[in-house]
Amino acid sequence: MQSLPGERAWPVGEYVPTVQSKRIQGLLLLVPFLLLCAVASLGAGAVSISPLQVISILLSHVGLPPLAEFSEQQAAVLNVIRLPRVLLGVLVGAALSVAGVALQGLFRNPLADPGLLGVSSGASLTVSAVTVLKLQLLGFYTLPLAAFAGSLGAILLISSLAQENGKTQVTMMLLCGVAINALCMAGTGLFTYLSTDDQLRTLTFWQLGSLSGATWPLVTTIAPLVILCTVGMVSLANPLNALLLGEANAGHLGISVERTKWMLVAFVALGVGSAVAVSGMIGFLGLVVPHLVRLWLGPNHRVLLPLSALLGASLLCLADLTARTVVVPSELPIGIVTALAGAPFFLYLLLRQRRTHAS
Repeated sequence: MQSLPGERAWPVGEYVPTVQSKRIQGLLLLVPFLLLCAVASLGAGAVSISPLQVISILLSHVGLPPLAEFSEQQAAVLNVIRLPRVLLGVLVGAALSVAGVALQGLFRNPLADPGLLGVSSGASLTVSAVTVLKLQLLGFYTLPLAAFAGSLGAILLISSLAQENGKTQVTMMLLCGVAINALCMAGTGLFTYLSTDDQLRTLTFWQLGSLSGATWPLVTTIAPLVILCTVGMVSLANPLNALLLGEANAGHLGISVERTKWMLVAFVALGVGSAVAVSGMIGFLGLVVPHLVRLWLGPNHRVLLPLSALLGASLLCLADLTARTVVVPSELPIGIVTALAGAPFFLYLLLRQRRTHAS
């Protein structure tokens, strides 16, 4: 059986971990890690809540006896402010991470990330336009819906430009994405130039990313979209594995290459568009997380996709916890935290790739 590109060659007679064993190994570590990150994030802040109190407040929702006493103020802070914020971070982190895995598999490029197809820049353009032109037609939901519309419009435009004789040219899609990215960022720059001081502040903080606007309505709105995106991309794990061998080989294996491409693009637009709509621009997560899981458990997408969702959710919880607590009583934009952590890792990947080509 042909191995996946980048997969380790195991000596004859040595135990070879199966996909199932790798997935179980990852779940046994990442599920508790996510729970620990969530509990830590729920407890930290101006109103301190111990881990036992966090668990007790959560247990009270299902009628179970508490493990520790807690005050009404602590319960209100956790239920109204912190719990929706943590859940939103979990959803956004999962969406960006699985989108990064899908794009790296689609382009067969380890440096691809969700910003590659103009999804984020399209959202930035429409948010800038709505803010500067004062098109607050839907109140609180105006910016999220504008961001989603911009993301979807950018991905549809790029996909249509990349069509040739009924087939999607991946290389052309990549080049069109670079061009549309540049155009959208130019438009964003123009609107930023035309903005007032208050509008400039709004645009700046949105483009740096934040989960501070988390509410239960936002969580319940984005949750079905992110779940659909994640489940949909996990269902495409085998076609993605086949695409790693090349489109021609994937076709010979019975994979509908064009259908797979369009489904991947649609799920990426749905997941990233939804995430960017509610959190703003959060960079590097979709680039870093797939590499961490790939270096740990290999390139098989049946393992890579679900575990990247868990790790991405955990890391975004930690990034948000850092952003909320490192400069108390102020709050850092979460995009600064992810960039400070992700940029050095990106440079490491570039240097590692150069050494690989040199050898």
